[in-house]
Amino acid sequence: MLMRRQFLGAGLAAGAAWAAAGFVPAWANTAPNLGAPTLPNPGFRRTRVGEVEVVALIDGIARRPLGEEFVRNAPLAEVKALLASQGLSTEYVDIPFTPFLVVAGNRRILMDTGLGDWGGPTTGKLLENLRAAGYGPADIDTVLITHYHGDHINGLRNRAGDFVFPRAKVWVPAPEHTFWMDDARLAAAPEAQKGAFNNARRTFGQMPADMLQVFQPGAEVAPGIRSVAAFGHTPGHTLFEVASAGQTFVYVADLTNVPALFARNPDWAVAFDMDAEMARRTRREVFQRIVASNAMVGGFHFPFPAFGRVETMADGYAFHPMA
Repeated sequence: MLMRRQFLGAGLAAGAAWAAAGFVPAWANTAPNLGAPTLPNPGFRRTRVGEVEVVALIDGIARRPLGEEFVRNAPLAEVKALLASQGLSTEYVDIPFTPFLVVAGNRRILMDTGLGDWGGPTTGKLLENLRAAGYGPADIDTVLITHYHGDHINGLRNRAGDFVFPRAKVWVPAPEHTFWMDDARLAAAPEAQKGAFNNARRTFGQMPADMLQVFQPGAEVAPGIRSVAAFGHTPGHTLFEVASAGQTFVYVADLTNVPALFARNPDWAVAFDMDAEMARRTRREVFQRIVASNAMVGGFHFPFPAFGRVETMADGYAFHPMA
């Protein structure tokens, strides 16, 4: 196990490497020598949470080679052994991108937006799957953003700069917005990080004041939907809890990437966590609360349909997708 300072430093370095990709992580483009991931058909799945409906809408899947850098604080042989024990490839990892739609009465609330026009051929499917589920982009009245990594915000605007969800109010966490929109931080950032800062400006910089809604984590962002601070993956990474008729759905966004690895081993650090030590603590705290409450959980990078249940397993947790 790394000492705390080494562990934190590894996470910050990984965050810089992620940000080097600018608009979108380079790994969102499937490596051709590894074959293409199979996209689910249909690319949406519905479930009920009390009196509301939650719809998983897959934006796509990226396949990336599995190397030493993916898990920052575990030997590659140990990582491969865990994947093999679950019948998964040891040569690559498939990373899905799944926003969620909450349908509550006449409200249509989208949580995160996927890669939009900015990813590879096996991504950018959100609008197609939204329409297949019976909705169009103009039906969305609210967009909730968990954090400013490109695979969560790039679907807000197309390459022409138009707003994809023209009627929606876009709610963003204040600490996340402050971090990425800070001119001093941009100026001081290493060259490798500037792409991510500029991507936030491309997305939010000219957004009308009546569209952009900045909230403090912990606030209610829509009736029955509460925001939850979950810092570490990014400085303002925020989750959303949907409560209805005594039932709860927790959208955990990037609390864990590839649950077969990072839920099973919550102390392992994925390459994309900007503060690995804080992300580790947050991951354990949130999973513990979810298990204790028996809430349904949904994750942006979880295997489709991306929602299900979490249970304790050894010193970690196991995610069980809904059948």
